[in-house]
Amino acid sequence: MSHPLDEEEQSLMVDPRLGEAIRLFNAQQWYACHDGFEELWHETQGPLRKVLQGILQIAVAHHHLERGNSRGAMVLLGEGLGRLHGQGPVQLGLQLDPLRTSALARLRALQSGEPLESLALPRLLPDALA
Repeated sequence: MSHPLDEEEQSLMVDPRLGEAIRLFNAQQWYACHDGFEELWHETQGPLRKVLQGILQIAVAHHHLERGNSRGAMVLLGEGLGRLHGQGPVQLGLQLDPLRTSALARLRALQSGEPLESLALPRLLPDALA
Protein backbone atom coordinates (compact mmCIF):
# COMPACT_ATOMS: atom_id res chain seq x y z
CA MET A 1 0.00 0.00 0.00
CA SER A 2 1.46 3.30 -1.08
CA HIS A 3 1.62 6.37 1.11
CA PRO A 4 0.87 9.93 -0.01
CA LEU A 5 3.99 11.64 -1.27
CA ASP A 6 5.08 14.90 0.25
CA GLU A 7 6.69 17.65 -1.83
CA GLU A 8 10.24 16.63 -0.93
CA GLU A 9 9.64 12.98 -1.84
CA GLN A 10 8.03 13.97 -5.15
CA SER A 11 11.01 16.19 -5.92
CA LEU A 12 13.51 13.44 -5.08
CA MET A 13 11.67 10.81 -7.09
CA VAL A 14 11.92 12.87 -10.30
CA ASP A 15 15.55 13.84 -9.67
CA PRO A 16 17.65 11.97 -12.26
CA ARG A 17 20.47 11.66 -9.70
CA LEU A 18 18.27 9.38 -7.58
CA GLY A 19 17.53 7.12 -10.54
CA GLU A 20 21.22 6.93 -11.38
CA ALA A 21 22.20 6.19 -7.76
CA ILE A 22 19.59 3.39 -7.64
CA ARG A 23 20.89 1.99 -10.94
CA LEU A 24 24.47 2.00 -9.64
CA PHE A 25 23.38 0.39 -6.34
CA ASN A 26 21.64 -2.42 -8.21
CA ALA A 27 24.72 -2.84 -10.45
CA GLN A 28 26.79 -3.27 -7.26
CA GLN A 29 28.79 -0.15 -8.07
CA TRP A 30 28.92 0.62 -4.36
CA TYR A 31 31.32 3.54 -4.32
CA ALA A 32 29.78 5.27 -7.32
CA CYS A 33 26.24 4.99 -5.94
CA HIS A 34 27.50 6.27 -2.60
CA ASP A 35 28.45 9.55 -4.26
CA GLY A 36 24.96 10.02 -5.71
CA PHE A 37 23.11 9.15 -2.53
CA GLU A 38 25.44 11.32 -0.47
CA GLU A 39 24.82 14.36 -2.68
CA LEU A 40 21.04 13.93 -2.32
CA TRP A 41 21.38 13.27 1.41
CA HIS A 42 23.25 16.55 1.90
CA GLU A 43 20.46 18.45 0.10
CA THR A 44 17.57 16.74 1.93
CA GLN A 45 16.27 18.16 5.18
CA GLY A 46 13.05 16.25 5.82
CA PRO A 47 12.30 12.72 7.03
CA LEU A 48 13.71 11.15 3.86
CA ARG A 49 17.18 12.22 4.96
CA LYS A 50 17.33 9.13 7.20
CA VAL A 51 16.18 6.86 4.36
CA LEU A 52 18.87 8.20 2.03
CA GLN A 53 21.50 7.86 4.73
CA GLY A 54 20.44 4.28 5.51
CA ILE A 55 20.69 3.25 1.86
CA LEU A 56 24.01 5.08 1.59
CA GLN A 57 25.40 3.24 4.62
CA ILE A 58 24.34 -0.15 3.25
CA ALA A 59 26.14 0.68 -0.01
CA VAL A 60 29.30 1.77 1.81
CA ALA A 61 29.17 -1.42 3.90
CA HIS A 62 29.38 -3.41 0.68
CA HIS A 63 32.25 -1.26 -0.53
CA HIS A 64 34.04 -2.16 2.72
CA LEU A 65 33.31 -5.85 2.09
CA GLU A 66 34.88 -5.62 -1.37
CA ARG A 67 37.98 -4.20 0.28
CA GLY A 68 38.10 -6.95 2.92
CA ASN A 69 36.98 -4.77 5.82
CA SER A 70 34.29 -6.94 7.40
CA ARG A 71 34.38 -4.98 10.69
CA GLY A 72 33.61 -1.72 8.89
CA ALA A 73 30.91 -3.49 6.88
CA MET A 74 29.24 -4.77 10.07
CA VAL A 75 29.24 -1.31 11.63
CA LEU A 76 27.76 0.35 8.54
CA LEU A 77 25.17 -2.38 7.92
CA GLY A 78 24.02 -1.95 11.52
CA GLU A 79 23.88 1.83 11.21
CA GLY A 80 22.08 1.66 7.87
CA LEU A 81 19.50 -0.76 9.27
CA GLY A 82 19.07 1.51 12.27
CA ARG A 83 18.33 4.48 10.00
CA LEU A 84 15.79 2.43 8.00
CA HIS A 85 14.13 1.01 11.13
CA GLY A 86 10.69 2.47 11.63
CA GLN A 87 10.49 3.79 8.08
CA GLY A 88 7.47 2.69 6.10
CA PRO A 89 7.57 -0.26 3.71
CA VAL A 90 7.80 2.10 0.71
CA GLN A 91 9.86 5.28 0.51
CA LEU A 92 11.05 7.10 -2.61
CA GLY A 93 9.09 4.60 -4.67
CA LEU A 94 11.29 1.79 -3.34
CA GLN A 95 10.37 -1.30 -1.34
CA LEU A 96 12.37 -1.03 1.88
CA ASP A 97 11.41 -4.40 3.39
CA PRO A 98 13.45 -6.52 0.91
CA LEU A 99 16.42 -4.18 1.41
CA ARG A 100 16.18 -4.46 5.19
CA THR A 101 15.78 -8.25 5.00
CA SER A 102 18.84 -8.81 2.81
CA ALA A 103 21.01 -6.33 4.76
CA LEU A 104 20.02 -7.96 8.06
CA ALA A 105 20.78 -11.47 6.76
CA ARG A 106 24.20 -10.31 5.59
CA LEU A 107 24.89 -8.54 8.89
CA ARG A 108 23.99 -11.65 10.89
CA ALA A 109 26.20 -13.82 8.68
CA LEU A 110 29.13 -11.44 9.15
CA GLN A 111 28.58 -11.37 12.91
CA SER A 112 28.59 -15.16 13.11
CA GLY A 113 31.47 -15.64 10.67
CA GLU A 114 29.32 -17.41 8.07
CA PRO A 115 30.07 -17.04 4.36
CA LEU A 116 28.06 -14.48 2.41
CA GLU A 117 28.18 -16.20 -0.98
CA SER A 118 24.77 -17.85 -0.60
CA LEU A 119 23.09 -14.63 0.50
CA ALA A 120 21.56 -12.28 -2.03
CA LEU A 121 23.13 -8.87 -2.40
CA PRO A 122 20.80 -6.04 -1.44
CA ARG A 123 18.80 -4.49 -4.25
CA LEU A 124 16.57 -1.44 -4.48
CA LEU A 125 13.28 -2.68 -5.87
CA PRO A 126 10.64 -0.31 -7.20
CA ASP A 127 7.26 -0.35 -5.55
CA ALA A 128 4.67 -1.67 -8.00
CA LEU A 129 2.28 1.10 -6.96
CA ALA A 130 4.76 3.95 -7.18
